[in-house]
Amino acid sequence: MSEAREPELNALQAALAAEHAAVYGYGVVGGRIGAERRAQARAAFDAHRARRDALVRQVRARGGEPVAAAAGYALPFPVPDAAAAVRLAAELEDRVAGVYSDLVRAAAGERRAAAADALREAAVRAVGWRGGSVAFPGLAERVGAAGPSAPASPPA
Repeated sequence: MSEAREPELNALQAALAAEHAAVYGYGVVGGRIGAERRAQARAAFDAHRARRDALVRQVRARGGEPVAAAAGYALPFPVPDAAAAVRLAAELEDRVAGVYSDLVRAAAGERRAAAADALREAAVRAVGWRGGSVAFPGLAERVGAAGPSAPASPPA
């Protein structure tokens, strides 16, 4: 495999791993979510399964062996009720968006466009769960590390 294709394959594998985790996470969400948001959770679950299956095909087309799903995943916090399930769904979407932002950077052409679509879809779903958005979906982990400096005082 050429060195130029390796970063893209690695990013595809990372996206696949994130989709495996999202599918698992939405299984938890679906078990705790209230009836009024069950259709939203089901639609997200189905979207992540479809992305996962597409990524498996893309990894194989690149000559890679698709990363397997883990038997279980550690959740970022306990999910005892519907409110926590909503928070988990938003967190899952943020994490998936972050991985797709890496794939956008590593890919080119149609694969880059597809990764950008996946990032956008995850960001929109996160907003749907959270009720608000972040400035740069997929880059939330970098917000605190490189926050803006204090504004300069106006000249006297």
